[in-house]
Amino acid sequence: MVMGKLRNFSEKAFTPAAKYLEKRGISPNTITILGFAISVAACGAYTYRHVLLGAFFILTSGLLDVLDGAVARLVKDVTYFGATLDAVVDRYTEFFYMVGMALGGLVDWVVACFAMFSMIASSYARARAESSGGLKNCAVGIAERQEKIVILVAGSLLYPFVDKALLVSALALTLLGQITVGQRLYYTYWYNKKNGLKPPQQHR
Repeated sequence: MVMGKLRNFSEKAFTPAAKYLEKRGISPNTITILGFAISVAACGAYTYRHVLLGAFFILTSGLLDVLDGAVARLVKDVTYFGATLDAVVDRYTEFFYMVGMALGGLVDWVVACFAMFSMIASSYARARAESSGGLKNCAVGIAERQEKIVILVAGSLLYPFVDKALLVSALALTLLGQITVGQRLYYTYWYNKKNGLKPPQQHR
């Protein structure tokens, strides 16, 4: 929520970089794919227990996630495919983050799986609310993508001093992700009830 509110500010801060990339013909989708590649690098870094390098890659991937949207709006190239690609890549990046930590023995596999599921489930709840729940925007909840990144980076930075820091981060993501699912389901229910929305009749 807090980080989500800062997203518009961060996009404005990225405007000079977006203009630079736009002049060189670098498309928003190219930036999205680059962010995906960096998330794979983060997976490798955590696998070999280079935790601070992994944190750097996560942060870089997160910044590129903001930058691709800024470039798309700057060049007026906001497309349905681009939005879909961005959302799908975001889920893959979350998968690679947690798999890398589990492969490196930094987080137990069971905890990593629950954290991964919670991150994906919260995003899925928003996607369904916006696609079939009658909402144009369901960006509510305590843990949006920006908060997830902050939690993982914070755990990584603390890891050299507290060896359970990443475990705590993964547990926090599990709990906050499920709370976010509940918040988004409730918001969808409340919004539909308040506005008396009914799904369109299906023709058989």
